[in-house]
Amino acid sequence: MAHLLIVEDDELLRDGLSAQLTQAGHRITTAEDGEAALARLSAEAFDGVVLDLGLPKIDGLSVLRQLRQRTPALPVLILTARDGIEDRVEGLNAGADDYLTKPFNRDELIARLQSMLRRASLPAFGAPPTSAHATASTLRLDPSLPRAWLGDDVIDLTQREWALLDLLVRHAGQVVSREDVLGVWQAEPGEAGGVASNALEVYVHRLRRKLAGSTLNIRNIRGLGYMLEV
Repeated sequence: MAHLLIVEDDELLRDGLSAQLTQAGHRITTAEDGEAALARLSAEAFDGVVLDLGLPKIDGLSVLRQLRQRTPALPVLILTARDGIEDRVEGLNAGADDYLTKPFNRDELIARLQSMLRRASLPAFGAPPTSAHATASTLRLDPSLPRAWLGDDVIDLTQREWALLDLLVRHAGQVVSREDVLGVWQAEPGEAGGVASNALEVYVHRLRRKLAGSTLNIRNIRGLGYMLEV
């Protein structure tokens, strides 16, 4: 069970989110504006935050920036009606771990939260660092664009590399089969015919090189597939 802070000024939506996430097994605290959110963040420890951007008193991005100064590793999912690419980029650059627009699907929200919390529980995905090396190794993926960061450094990724890394991150510590990867690639918009199986090794090799120097490793599990290890 995770202790989550929901920051939302719409009372009806706030109550609905609280009920849904409580039913999903989480402990919920709420805040109706940015000022109340920062006060609660100072007074209590949370495992994650669901944050609206259009908040009274102190806007959501300002809350996020102050939160990042206090608790750099706390997982934050932005939940907002702002659906422009520039809004997503601004939110993610401010330190959000994920970005979901309203109206949203309940099951998708819960799945994204679970994925975010799971990643945060692994040392290289945002747990409090114990050394400068650990800080530099923290991995964060943009959920909507083919982009990722190791610490403060941007990793340049192709669409296929990003899709592969995203799949491995979502199943960190678990085996991902070659068929699963090829299935994701074939499902990408605009793709025709997918990718030959033997090309997968090329993409895995490229990702290993781009993750070099971090605490992350893509392990080849003979006969089964690949596993992202910390």
